[in-house]
Amino acid sequence: MFTGISRENTVGWQIMRPEFFKIRAWILPLPLSLTLLVTVLLPFLAVMGLTGWYSINLLERNSRDRMQEDIELIARAIRLPLSHALERGYEETIKRALESAFTIDRVYGVYVYDRRGKTIYASGAREPSMGSEQAVRIANRGERQGEFARVGKEAVFSYFVPLVDAGEQISGLLQITRRGSDFDNYLSQLRTHSLSVLIVSAIILTLIILLGYRWTLGRHLAAVKSGLARIRSGELRHRFDPKGPREMQLLAGGINEMLNAIARSSEALAAQKDREAELTEKLHQSEKLAALGQLSAGVAHELGSPLSTVDGKAQRALRHGEHLPPAVMDALAAIRRESARMERIIRQLLDFGRSNPLDRRTVAACQPLLSALKRVASPASIRVDQRISPDTKTQSVKVDLIRLEQALTNLLQNAFQAARARVVVSCEIYPEGVLYCFEDDGPGISDDDYPHLFEPFFTTKPVGQGTGLGLAVAHAAARDHGGAIEVSHTDNGGARFCLLLPQREDAADA
Repeated sequence: MFTGISRENTVGWQIMRPEFFKIRAWILPLPLSLTLLVTVLLPFLAVMGLTGWYSINLLERNSRDRMQEDIELIARAIRLPLSHALERGYEETIKRALESAFTIDRVYGVYVYDRRGKTIYASGAREPSMGSEQAVRIANRGERQGEFARVGKEAVFSYFVPLVDAGEQISGLLQITRRGSDFDNYLSQLRTHSLSVLIVSAIILTLIILLGYRWTLGRHLAAVKSGLARIRSGELRHRFDPKGPREMQLLAGGINEMLNAIARSSEALAAQKDREAELTEKLHQSEKLAALGQLSAGVAHELGSPLSTVDGKAQRALRHGEHLPPAVMDALAAIRRESARMERIIRQLLDFGRSNPLDRRTVAACQPLLSALKRVASPASIRVDQRISPDTKTQSVKVDLIRLEQALTNLLQNAFQAARARVVVSCEIYPEGVLYCFEDDGPGISDDDYPHLFEPFFTTKPVGQGTGLGLAVAHAAARDHGGAIEVSHTDNGGARFCLLLPQREDAADA
């Protein structure tokens, strides 16, 4: 089947392909400015040089022909007067006609021959180099002709014009010469001038292309290169200013969009990693708290019965111990006090370890707080300010009343233990839910203690005055209700604990 490509062309292309790829591999790593010069300017200069060379050659030929025509015009101008004077023997007329030819500085020599080829008149820098026989032969042809000949070491152009009488018979021959160096000098000047024009044009064109490249592309590419260097050094927020030609604006805009996409992906990835770390930490904390809760419930259950036995025996001994020494009575009273303290700890351990589902009931929003205030007696030295919003008495919430009362009771006891003279208790309704707040005028909470406030068994109180479970129990109850406890400083330097209970049903069931 005819494919239009000969086998020889295919073989030639296969031979040329490696060289083509070598040239392309050499050009591609070059800077854009040099690539522009190599792929655009150099071919253009080559074409311009070939065109100039052809034009100079053509101009040289035209100039040589024109210089020869100048001699021909002079010969034609004096031919008729010379023919007439030669026929009549007017020597003075011949001399004047020949001298008139030298008024034009292009003429090098003028010679007149008779019909026998003898020189009858000669004027010029050199003697005629042509013999009589050659002169007769040229004259008998009856045609005008020009030729180059070498006289000594010098090239001379000669133009021959036959002279005729009134009867149109050849009566002689006119020879006008011009130095070949005139031709050479003129043509040399022409070449030098043309070559200078080509060189200057090439330099100007190169400068125009380089300056045009610098103005239209170079400075914008330099800005892109500088911006990429800044991004590579770590300035990921750097963006490019879309300036210059439309292609450069599209390039800058594309890079900016790519950087924005990378930034969004990086932010999303970082946020996802943070969420994963937070969830992992919460899961770890939940597992730890669950294990600790199970351990606490088991320990409390195992200690409950023996402790009740010890307290009961100490109580019976005190009831029937009138005959016992005072020291023994004091020891029994101390046993009962420590037993009561251990019962409170066991009760808190049971509360912390409780994992039963919430037993929700609908109650007024202020009822859990009022119950906690009744359960905890305030110290005589501390004044309690109650700021319960009226709408909390009509606004209902669905909660596990026992667990929420226990949480609020623990927060209230914590405020009493930290306060110096005043505690403010408030209950208000917000769009987010019900907010229970406890403020004290104590020393506040240090920055080092903030991360550990709700950890089980963490306490800042002296040994024997706190178990470190009150805030942990309150935090667990708030979390199970879908709420949270926020801790902050008051204006007087104390601490503020606020339990936010979601008001929406779906939040409460979470």
